[in-house]
Amino acid sequence: MGFSDFHGNTEVVHSLRDMLARNRFPQAVILSGPEGAGKYTLALMLAKAMNCLEPKVTNGLPDFCGHCANCTRIAQSEDLSARFAEAVEARENLRETDKKETRIFVQTHPDVLVIPPDPPQLMIKMDQVRRVIGTIYYRPGEGKERVYIFTDSAFMKEAANSLLKVLEEPPEFATIFLLTTNPGELLPTLRSRSMIVTLSALPVEEVEQYLAKNRPDWNAKQRALVARLSEGAIGRARNFDLAAYVAARSQALVLLNAARRSDHSELFKLTETFRAGADGREKIENLLRATYSVLQDLMFLNSGTPQFIRNTDIQADLHKLAESTGFDWIAQAADRLAEVERGMRRNLLRSLSLDAFATALEPTA
Repeated sequence: MGFSDFHGNTEVVHSLRDMLARNRFPQAVILSGPEGAGKYTLALMLAKAMNCLEPKVTNGLPDFCGHCANCTRIAQSEDLSARFAEAVEARENLRETDKKETRIFVQTHPDVLVIPPDPPQLMIKMDQVRRVIGTIYYRPGEGKERVYIFTDSAFMKEAANSLLKVLEEPPEFATIFLLTTNPGELLPTLRSRSMIVTLSALPVEEVEQYLAKNRPDWNAKQRALVARLSEGAIGRARNFDLAAYVAARSQALVLLNAARRSDHSELFKLTETFRAGADGREKIENLLRATYSVLQDLMFLNSGTPQFIRNTDIQADLHKLAESTGFDWIAQAADRLAEVERGMRRNLLRSLSLDAFATALEPTA
């Protein structure tokens, strides 16, 4: 148990641990990287290292034990989705008047506060930052360092401006982590007062090796597919729902092939299954992601770069479809797909949106 459990970005992790060893760790760190790259995992590991009651040294650098009271309590926040769902459910059980005044936090250790975007807007709100401001200047009670982890860069403007005031004069015993897939979404003034650390995508081969050890239920062909689809993000690869993706991709091929023909009977059979409700929304979101993935592979084939194809297990289908498409058609399909997404936000009938997508792309006589 320790930093050795973190996969990839060895030099970045080494640099952060070295700053801990020299007591030169910054008060504010922007952890940037693709979804599933391990930003949240690394932030929690650093929180453990800062507060471990039985700290270790591995390879000459500070490490955490993973079994002391502080480490185990911080570790209870590792399953962010589950803790987030619990916090949302707890708020839903409150009286209506109290719901409006309650914001979502995840806290399993008194000195480590996780701040996720607050639903339904899924943005960091002013009351969440007020909680940070109200506690950050008090010395930690059970640890050595107060740690605050903002899991998203979607700040409401007022909240971002208030956090900026904290970063101008942060206490020496507190560290703020800002996690983001794109640092450009944060205010320039927040970026200028923070150290930006970027977690890079891992090579496909490294992801495959990881999956060979951790997902033995997948065969080599499946691991190769997931490694490419996860775009170098270990977390995304580990939790990838392969069955759901393959099902959605089959539907995407039906959708795109229907758009090349005037006979839409197969398409209508498919789109009738997209009903209202949460299940229908998840199903169409999976379809849209899979369709974008196929369109990108078609672009690679048309540009003469087949080595970048991600859906390696259906290359024959992709080549066949690519023979009847060109750059203009692919670009038009991507634009039409974006219209379907916008229609979802306006609660348009999903089946009709997909039918309109295909008919708009069918060849003219």
